[in-house]
Amino acid sequence: MNAADLNIFSSRLDAICEEMGLVLRNAAFSPNIRDRLDFSCAIFDIDGELCAQAAHIPVHLGSMAFAMRDVVRGLDWRPGDQVVFNDPYLGGTHLPDVTLVAPVFVDSGLIGFVVNRAHHADIGSDRPGSMPISRRLEEEGQIIPPTFLLRGDSEDRSLLQRLSACTRNPRESLGDYAAQIAANRAGARALQQLVRQYGSELYLSGLLELNAYAERLATHALAQIPDGVYRHADSLDDDGQGNADIRIEVCVQVRQARFEVDFSGTAEQVGGNVNCPLAVAAAAVWYVFRCLMPAQTPACAGAFRPVHIFAPEGCLLNARRPAAVAAGNVETSTRVVDVVLGALAQALPQQAPAASQGTMNNLAMGAEGEHGWSYYETIGGGMGAHAYDDGLDAVQSHMTNTLNTPVEILESQYPLRVRRYAIRRGSGGEGLRRGGDGLIREFEFLRAAHFTLLSERRRHPPWGGSGGGNGSVGLNRLNEQHLPGKVEAFVEPGDRLTVATPGGGGWGRSEH
Repeated sequence: MNAADLNIFSSRLDAICEEMGLVLRNAAFSPNIRDRLDFSCAIFDIDGELCAQAAHIPVHLGSMAFAMRDVVRGLDWRPGDQVVFNDPYLGGTHLPDVTLVAPVFVDSGLIGFVVNRAHHADIGSDRPGSMPISRRLEEEGQIIPPTFLLRGDSEDRSLLQRLSACTRNPRESLGDYAAQIAANRAGARALQQLVRQYGSELYLSGLLELNAYAERLATHALAQIPDGVYRHADSLDDDGQGNADIRIEVCVQVRQARFEVDFSGTAEQVGGNVNCPLAVAAAAVWYVFRCLMPAQTPACAGAFRPVHIFAPEGCLLNARRPAAVAAGNVETSTRVVDVVLGALAQALPQQAPAASQGTMNNLAMGAEGEHGWSYYETIGGGMGAHAYDDGLDAVQSHMTNTLNTPVEILESQYPLRVRRYAIRRGSGGEGLRRGGDGLIREFEFLRAAHFTLLSERRRHPPWGGSGGGNGSVGLNRLNEQHLPGKVEAFVEPGDRLTVATPGGGGWGRSEH
């Protein structure tokens, strides 16, 4: 293919992923998928190598790219099949993220896979929202190893019933699974049409060319980073189980636009749920390097070839089963971004931003009984400033790319009232460029319920860059009582929960 044809080819693959996302969003039942857009879609080749992805959730997409090869290998794939899984130690991230994989056949030959991953607000944990302060993986909900949900386009109704029956809203759960199935079917049809138009031989050679082009673009862009060894360390506040100041350390060795990212020195896995599988850590690393590449770089496996990742088995970033991982996917992945950015800032101070809020401020809540409900959301905060501008206020940053849940949706579907939703003025760090401000979100419970908060940067502030000031730490409060970063509690009607999120770090020394 010439350059123009290759660009069209890449765009058509991306468009299929976008189409899958639209089907998933429009068909989903839960606000978490339909309104917050907590899902991702991608295309893989027959070996499980990433071919294309939509601009969805970085932690979903990067972890899928890292682990899909092991998932698709060895299964007896047939047309119409779909496999479901969420096991973090078999290709997943954390249990609420449920992945469906569908093979794509053209003229009886396997041509690749379409995949979507969506966050289910209830995956069967004892705690509403399925984000408990857990010690073991089994406490976080039902564990689904790679299992055929559809065989030859025929749904396994008994499996679907089992998956949904353990949730507080089986109808919503079934609706979300149906939406994921439909999204993969739409993606498979579109990919079949594309392959038939190009022909299988040209399609497969196009993938090879696309990966080679992505690797060339990535290598050229990353060559701006001088050869050398760059180190940085930061700490998680705690794991909710008594372990505090949990160290994450990285050494980035650069040699001729090739990168060894080594997390030796990182803390051992802990008793709480901030551990993560290596795929999640890899997603965070790849995200940082992807941010240094041109926007037109194809989002395929070739773009990641210059970067090699190592984390010792049994450490926080490469945990062993049955370590709990619910917060690792959201909180620890975000800290990995901060650590890698901190290392690269030594080499590229003008390109690397200060630390952003460094947490997703995970809030899960709900109730049991006849009118049981389960809800989950992440809350935005301040973005780190950089050499060319102030940080953005009140946004989701780095490893999440979701929206907020609109107040109207939240109040119409759950026994909640949003009493306050405002920018937390003055929470961004000072500097030549100011860090972005965080948010204040205050909920009033209208019925008795239970909530869990998994949040970070309540003790260790987001750091400033190039002499800029730190952002403000976040705080949590129930009525007038201050709460730790990781906490769960029962509440009564009239109780109010306030989450004030961190600001981003400032950049550069202020001239005043």
